[in-house]
Amino acid sequence: MNTVQYNKLFNFIWNIANDVLVQVFEKGEYKKVIMPMLTLRRLDILLEPTKQQVLNQKAKLDKSGIVNQEPVLFAITKLPFCNTSHFTMKSLCSETDPMRQKMNFIDYLNGYSKDVQDIIDKFKLRQQVDNLADVGRLGAILEKFTDTSINLSIRPVLNEDGTEKLPALDNHMMGTLFEELLRKFNEENNVTEAGEHFTPRDYVTLLAELAVIPVADQLEDNTYSFYDAACGTGGILTISEDVVQHIAKERGLNIQTQIFGQENQPDTYATCKADLMVSGDRKTFSYSLGGVSRDRIAFGSTISQDGHIGETYDFCISNPPFGTPWKEDLRIWGIEKKDDINDPRFRFVWNDDVDFHVIPDIGDPQMLFLANNVSRMREDTVLGTRIVEVHNGSSLFTGGAGSGTSNLRRFVIENDLLEAIIAMPENDFFNTGIGTYIWVLSNRKDARRRGRVQLIDATAIKHPLRKNLGQKNCETNEEDRERIMQLYMDFEENEQSRIFPNNEFGYWEVKVCRPLRLKAQVTNDRIASCISDKRFKELQNWLCCLGEETKGKEYLDFNKFLSIAKSTAKKVSLKWKKTYETALIQFFTDICEEAEIVKDDKGNPVPNKALEDTEMIPFRYQGGIDAFYEEEILPYTSDAWIDEESITVGYELSFTKYFYKPTELRPLADIAADIRGVEEKTKGMLDAILG
Repeated sequence: MNTVQYNKLFNFIWNIANDVLVQVFEKGEYKKVIMPMLTLRRLDILLEPTKQQVLNQKAKLDKSGIVNQEPVLFAITKLPFCNTSHFTMKSLCSETDPMRQKMNFIDYLNGYSKDVQDIIDKFKLRQQVDNLADVGRLGAILEKFTDTSINLSIRPVLNEDGTEKLPALDNHMMGTLFEELLRKFNEENNVTEAGEHFTPRDYVTLLAELAVIPVADQLEDNTYSFYDAACGTGGILTISEDVVQHIAKERGLNIQTQIFGQENQPDTYATCKADLMVSGDRKTFSYSLGGVSRDRIAFGSTISQDGHIGETYDFCISNPPFGTPWKEDLRIWGIEKKDDINDPRFRFVWNDDVDFHVIPDIGDPQMLFLANNVSRMREDTVLGTRIVEVHNGSSLFTGGAGSGTSNLRRFVIENDLLEAIIAMPENDFFNTGIGTYIWVLSNRKDARRRGRVQLIDATAIKHPLRKNLGQKNCETNEEDRERIMQLYMDFEENEQSRIFPNNEFGYWEVKVCRPLRLKAQVTNDRIASCISDKRFKELQNWLCCLGEETKGKEYLDFNKFLSIAKSTAKKVSLKWKKTYETALIQFFTDICEEAEIVKDDKGNPVPNKALEDTEMIPFRYQGGIDAFYEEEILPYTSDAWIDEESITVGYELSFTKYFYKPTELRPLADIAADIRGVEEKTKGMLDAILG
C-alpha cells in the first residue's frame, strides 16, 4: 500500500468533518455523512467520462419506448451501474441557490441504477442531503469531495503527457481507509464498535492464503466460488480473489471467480456493495437460481434471513461476530425459544439422533456461523469445500457434552472435517485484546491429515506496530504469514505444532452415583414438624400410630422402616400414596453412612443426589468407561456405580493443555542468597529502632 497516498487521503477526508460538519452536526453523526459521501463520490467519478454518451443513449431508448435500459447503458459505462440524471457531483457544485442545489442533488440520486439505489437507501443518504441542506453545508461538502487535489477513483489521474498525476485508489486501500475512518470516528466518541465490521487486512490475507494455497496444485481452468457469511466491507472476498488470481497468473491458468456474501449492518453492506461494483469484472449483482432472483451480496442476518438458502461453495471464509446476543433472530423467525428452531443448518438427523442440534447459547452466535458454513460444503466436486473461519477461545470448549457447541465440535471432528486450528496473537484486532483462533476445515483432506487434527501455536508470530490502531498493537506481516503457512504445510510436530488423532478431543460424560443410606426414627418433635406442613396435616393419626409401633427406636434399614410404616397405615385405614414416603424421608430420616442401602420397589439402589458426581472420561482412556470405573472409581468408593442412561458424548479442545509452558522456578540457592543480602542490609537496623 502506498503510505504517502493513504495518509494524504485519510487526513483530507478526516479534516472534511472538522471543516464542514463542526458545530452543526454532533460528532457521533460525522460518520453518517462522511462515509456515504465518500462511497458516492467513488461511484460518481467513474461515470464522468461516459456521462454524455449515457444521456444520448437514454434519449434514444426513451424515444424507442424501450423500458429495460440498464443493460444497454451498462455497456457504455463498462460498469454494473449508471446514472441517467443530467447532474454529476461536480456540476452540482455550480448551483448557488441552496434549495435548487438540494433538489438537483435528489434528482442526481434518483438517476442511479437499481443496485446503487440499494446503496443509497442503506446509507439513508437522502436524509443526510436534507440534513446538510438544512444547516447550509451541502454545497461545502460537495466541493470538498470533488476537490481535484485528491483522487477517489480506481483509475489514476493522468497529466496531459500521459504520466500519472494522482495514483488510483484501489479496493484494498479503500477498505483500509473506510475501516480506519470508522475506527477513528468511533474512538473520538467513545464508541466501542470499531472493528465489529471488518478484519485487519494483514489477518484477512492469512485467511485467504490458508484457504487457497494448500490446494493450489489442484486448481484448474475453472470457475471457483467464494462465500463470506459475515462479509462486512467485503475485504475477505476481494483479497481471496486476488490470492487466486495471483496463483492463476503464476501457473498460466484461466480461473474465474464468483463471490457471494451476506451482511447485517446497513452501512458496511452498502460500502461492500459499492466497492465490489467499482472493481473486478462484475456485470451484475444478482443471479437466478431455480427461477428466483437473488443478490450475490445479501442483506440481513445470515442466521435467520439466509440469503443463499441451500447453496454450496468452493471456499467459505468468515470472521463472524463474537459474544453478541442473537435473540433478535428468534423474533425474526417468529419463535420464543431456541429449542423451537427447525432450520436444517442447525438441527438435523445424524448418527441415529433424529434431533441432533448444534445451537449454542443465546449470547454468542459464532458457532451458528460455523454450522452455516459446514452446511455449504460441496460433495460433488474434486476440490470439495475449504472453510477458514475466525473464532475466539470459547468455541474450543464452551458447552458441556450434548450441548449445541459440543455437538458441532463432535460433528466436525467425527466427520473428519477439521484440519487445523491456529492460535493467533492477542491484540491483533482493532477493538479487542482477546486471542483469536483460525479454524481450517475441509471435506477433502490429504491422506496424511485423515483422522488427525493439527494445532498450531502462532501466538508469538507477530510484528509490533509503530503506532497502535485502537487496541491493535501488532500485525501478521508477510514474513509472519509465511512462517504460519510453513507450519501448516509441513504438518510436523514441534514446539509450535502438535498433531493428534481425532479421538483425542472426545470424551464420555458420565454420572457417578452413590447409594442413599438413611437411618429412621419417629419422635414427637418430628411428628409435629411433619403435620405442620399443610401437605401432610391428615397424617397425624397414622404418624402417632407409627410412633407407638416403633417407640422411638432407630432403624438403620430404611426399607424395613418403610414396611412398618405401610402396615401401620393399613391399621388406620390410610390408603398409601407415594407422597407419604416423601414425608417419611423428609421428616423422619437422616443420612447415615452406617445404614443399609435404600432400595426402590424393583430392588435397585436409590442414588443419593447429594453424592452424585460427573466424570469426563477421555475416549483414549485405555479400556474405556469400564476400565475407568474399575481403576479410578471403585478403589475409592466401592459402592458407586455409573448411571448408564447418563452417558453423553462431548468434544472440547484446549491449547493450554498442549502448549502451556510453566515458568521455571528460581533455584533455592539464588533465593537464599537474596535473603542473606537483605539480612546484611538491615543488620543492626532493628536495634537502632528499638534504641
